[in-house]
Amino acid sequence: MGRAVLPVRVDARLLLPVATFVILLGAIFWLQPRTMSYFGLNLMLNLAVPLALATIAQMMFLTINDLDLSIGSFVGLVACITATWLHDRPWLGVLALLGCIAGYAAVGALVQWRQLPSIVVTLGLSFVWLGLAILLLPSPGGNAPDWLASFVGFHMPLVPLPIVACVVIGLFTHVLMMRTSFGVVLRGMGGFSRAVERAGWSALRARMTLYALAGCFGVLSGLALVGLTTSADANIAQRYTLLSVAGSILGGCSFFGGRIAPIGTVIGALTLALASSALTFLHLGADWQVGAQGAILIAVLALRALTGREREA
Repeated sequence: MGRAVLPVRVDARLLLPVATFVILLGAIFWLQPRTMSYFGLNLMLNLAVPLALATIAQMMFLTINDLDLSIGSFVGLVACITATWLHDRPWLGVLALLGCIAGYAAVGALVQWRQLPSIVVTLGLSFVWLGLAILLLPSPGGNAPDWLASFVGFHMPLVPLPIVACVVIGLFTHVLMMRTSFGVVLRGMGGFSRAVERAGWSALRARMTLYALAGCFGVLSGLALVGLTTSADANIAQRYTLLSVAGSILGGCSFFGGRIAPIGTVIGALTLALASSALTFLHLGADWQVGAQGAILIAVLALRALTGREREA
């Protein structure tokens, strides 16, 4: 009798973003060998941490087949609160940040109760967040709290802090969403909502929870961003809206069925952060970099669709 061969299941949703990240990192090392160092990696990936947190926030929406078009404005508002109230009057800053998270949960309740399209609600919400940020900080300024700047600027031995932070973010969200019964229920609401509701779980509670989690990661993104830049601006994170969607899809998430990939999402955010560095080393203008990033995303998505068809064949 021959030996039984156990099938090895390879998740292409994770392999593709990993391969893209490795190829892009290798190209950067080839273009600029000096980046192959502690200082070089720290410099390239420094701003990847707030982007990764914002992308995880977007992933929470995708879990339940929603889309958040306000995450960039929300991170900007958090940054303004951090650089003003949290710096000058910490108790007021903490209350404001908790209020922002509660606001996200309330929006989730509104979307569920009235069956409103999240894309429309969050588009309107983006103007609310932006308007509040401008009222709070009309012009760029403010200061990061000393404890936040010290924490974000901490130099770890051997491995740069951004890499460690992204690993922790990816593993934490993976365990939370993929390895706990709590995460199974939340993901079930995106793919099998009726079955989950029949089992006694509330769709309202699930959506509010996911929106609140998105708010939490959005707050962390704003905090990290201010810690790195040491000041704030209402428009400091406007690009995060589209980049968070791109990073999520690049990382293996889907718009339907509650299919998410926390680790892949973080890798997708890291890839987009590296893409900016690679395009800079190619001496590509800032206006062209946005289009080039879009072309990279389209190419990866086309490859993912091709591999998906091959698996089904």
